[in-house]
Amino acid sequence: MKIETSCLRLGRLCLLLLTGFLLNTSLIAQETRTVYLSGTDKDHTVQWDFYCSKGQNSGKWTKIAVPSNWELQGFGKYSYGYDNRRDSTLADEQGLYKHRFQVDKSWKDKRIFIVFEGSMTETAVKINGKTVGPAHQGGFTRFSYEIGSFTKTGENLLEVTVNKSSGNKSLNVAERQGDFWALGGIYRPVYLEVVPQHFINRIAVDAKADGTFLAEVFSEKTDESYQIQAQVETLTAEKVGTPFSVKGSPGEKVILTNHFDHIKTWTAEFPNLYRVRVDLKDAAGNIVHSLSKQFGFRSVEVKKHDGIYVNGKRVMLKGSNRHTIWPETGRTTSKELSITDVRLMKEMNMNAVRMSHYPPDQHFLDVCDSLGLYVLDELTGWQAKYDTEVGRKLLKELVIRDVNHPSVLFWDNGNEGGWNTELDHDYQLYDPQKRSVLHPWERFNEFDTKHYITYDYLVNSALYDTEILMPTEFMHGLFDGGHGAGLDDFWELMLRHPHASGGFLWSFTDEGVVRTDKNGIIDVYGNNAPDGLLGPHREKEASFYTVKEIWSPVRITKPLISAGFEGKLEVENHYSFTDLNQCDFTWKLVRFPDPKQNGLIGEQSGKPDKISLKPGEKGYLNLNLPVNWKESDALYLTATDPHGAEIYTWSWTTQSAEDRKPVWEKITGKGAISANETDEILKVESDGITCNFDKKSGFLTKVNTSKTEISLSNGPSLAGVSLDLQSFKHFKAEQNYVVELSYAKDKNWFKVTWTFIPGQPARLDYQYSQRGEADFMGISFNYPEEKIEGMKWLGRGPYRVWKNRLKGNKLGVWEKKYNNTVTGESWQYPEFKGYHSDVQWVVVENKEKPFTVYSENEHTFLQMLRPEKPKNAPNDYTSPAFPSGNISFLQAISPIGTKFNSAAVMGPQSQKNSMRNYTPVKGTLWFDFR
Repeated sequence: MKIETSCLRLGRLCLLLLTGFLLNTSLIAQETRTVYLSGTDKDHTVQWDFYCSKGQNSGKWTKIAVPSNWELQGFGKYSYGYDNRRDSTLADEQGLYKHRFQVDKSWKDKRIFIVFEGSMTETAVKINGKTVGPAHQGGFTRFSYEIGSFTKTGENLLEVTVNKSSGNKSLNVAERQGDFWALGGIYRPVYLEVVPQHFINRIAVDAKADGTFLAEVFSEKTDESYQIQAQVETLTAEKVGTPFSVKGSPGEKVILTNHFDHIKTWTAEFPNLYRVRVDLKDAAGNIVHSLSKQFGFRSVEVKKHDGIYVNGKRVMLKGSNRHTIWPETGRTTSKELSITDVRLMKEMNMNAVRMSHYPPDQHFLDVCDSLGLYVLDELTGWQAKYDTEVGRKLLKELVIRDVNHPSVLFWDNGNEGGWNTELDHDYQLYDPQKRSVLHPWERFNEFDTKHYITYDYLVNSALYDTEILMPTEFMHGLFDGGHGAGLDDFWELMLRHPHASGGFLWSFTDEGVVRTDKNGIIDVYGNNAPDGLLGPHREKEASFYTVKEIWSPVRITKPLISAGFEGKLEVENHYSFTDLNQCDFTWKLVRFPDPKQNGLIGEQSGKPDKISLKPGEKGYLNLNLPVNWKESDALYLTATDPHGAEIYTWSWTTQSAEDRKPVWEKITGKGAISANETDEILKVESDGITCNFDKKSGFLTKVNTSKTEISLSNGPSLAGVSLDLQSFKHFKAEQNYVVELSYAKDKNWFKVTWTFIPGQPARLDYQYSQRGEADFMGISFNYPEEKIEGMKWLGRGPYRVWKNRLKGNKLGVWEKKYNNTVTGESWQYPEFKGYHSDVQWVVVENKEKPFTVYSENEHTFLQMLRPEKPKNAPNDYTSPAFPSGNISFLQAISPIGTKFNSAAVMGPQSQKNSMRNYTPVKGTLWFDFR
């Protein structure tokens, strides 16, 4: 009896397992089967047979990786869009592809489609020698052909002919003659989709923030005997509500509607996603086909003369423009790269991205959905438009592919004149959400999206205009200009602008590609494509961190901590949906080493009181600092978002310049200080160090030690000002020796006092008064660049600064080796040459003998050499002025402009420096040559 029961139980278990297996097999059979013929991305490719008609490796059959751009695989000819504008035959090669694939016998009663995610530019397809349809014109959208009638069970031959130049003139000017690389080939995946005879073609979802749900379902060969049923669920397969359905229709489309309570809405701050599974059932209730799509419950409203509202909350878009590009593989990328790029944008506290200037990879929008970015999705057209016939086809392909992404807030109909206005109303034909259409660069549809506005344009917009201001390109980042430089002023005014909705920086990365025809160099096509916040391989420029601070949704603007600081910081919540009680804060007090030490010599940490501030509110964050906080050198405060990512780390010095007197090793003097002179030179010797002064100029000419010479010379001079030496005095003052210099000319004057003290570095006191405007102000020396090897300093770093880009660096001890990086033309960051801020001491590492300079002043800028002007610079806007000396200690520095605008039109921080009341500037430096 027990044996019988066990057998029955085992039988039931086997039956259950078999039933589950059959159900699971049935479910798989009912879903679309995807079979890749190519690889899936840049890192996973499949070799196809290939023949290139012109250029590199042409005229022979060989192999090529698919997907790929053929230039990056060593075929054909590279061309930037401007090349094609001058001569459309420069790069008009043709690529012939062959690939054999298998058709399973189980597909006999199925419908088979071949899908191309992207092929540049005009693509003709044959299966087993027969043309399957008209050639597809357009390089950036998904297209497909039904090929079941052309295939056979077993092996089949796929032949694809890709013409880099299209037979459609408007398509060539829209896609191939723009300001970006015009690359060729099957550069996105190719795959088969196998479906039943009756199947769901596509779904277009409109899910509102209030829980209202609508889905347009497009099915093939159905009638009222069929039922179309939907089930909404979470991404972990938890059902939301109950199934809901509608009868099939002989027409192409049916509409499913429902309402859901207690849903989690989608925003860039909290990107909550759902999935809808739609089943096509026959008259017997059997599932014929199933299709699932992700979506988010969110609503977008454009309020006239006001701004953009997501789920009823006003949002400011903080974004950049992004090309789809990777140096070694061109436009062939990967989901991993999409994740990297979106995370980098989020790291900069961006909440938006504009597609420039074509639809991105599908996986990029998937990542924007899952990690949270607002998207402007763009139809190609760079200052030239598609004709209406081809434009309508490509627009439809764009919208039906991307319609369900909650990240997509707007459709861009071309760029900078590349909009065909006859297409404006077509977007709503395929988009049940009825998203607004923009014309980037134009006043259109309630928006002013003007590119590369000046600060005055922004001021006048706030005063007189009524359109929503949202420049879809601004702060052009050519070389090291723009981006963070000037952004602080622009953003402050945008925050006060009555109808501004943010903007998009140009651009995310330098659009550089590896030249297989030029020994593997990375080419950014002169000054056309080195515009990024990051280099081609995502190397971070200084502006990356400036943007991160300026666009921090947790806003702390306190510049200095004074002696009366009570441990509270004013904080503003610039989120749209996040309360600051959902964020985390930690502080750290640190003590810095001296120049001969490494690492922090002390630190303690803690947490502030929890603070609750709703979006838009201000309040005070109580740090709960210990009573001995003044004994530290600096305070760090880190804010972390609800997802655990750092928002920003602010840093302040906790001591004033008077409190933090420079500390160095005191040595026992080797005897009295001596001085001797000739008609031309004064030599002052102290502790084995001899400083040589030219008596005609008063300048230090060199420094001698017992073993070597230090070639510091030609200073101190008043940077950028020509003066005459009025007096040269030197004398003994008790145990010390003093050298006094006085200069003057045209109401400008400069006084210098060197004091040599036994056992201590040489002290330099100076003061000056300077008339008129100046690019920079301070004192300067020379040192041979070829002898400099590096620098170590206490100050803000590790990146250089400009007058209009001071934010983003952190207070600390930094070290970097010499490089000659020209931003955007080489990518060894951070750049060595340039201005550095809040320097308290610096060790100049060199081939002679390292020497250290200490500053007793607040906010000393160090000039370390002069950056070279980019060889492809179209003007001097991105090449700021520097002193003639190459090591300077300054109280004021120069700003930088952009590709299109000089610094003078970029706002208050971008103006030249001036002394209005002529009160003398005073400073003290200590030079340790020991």
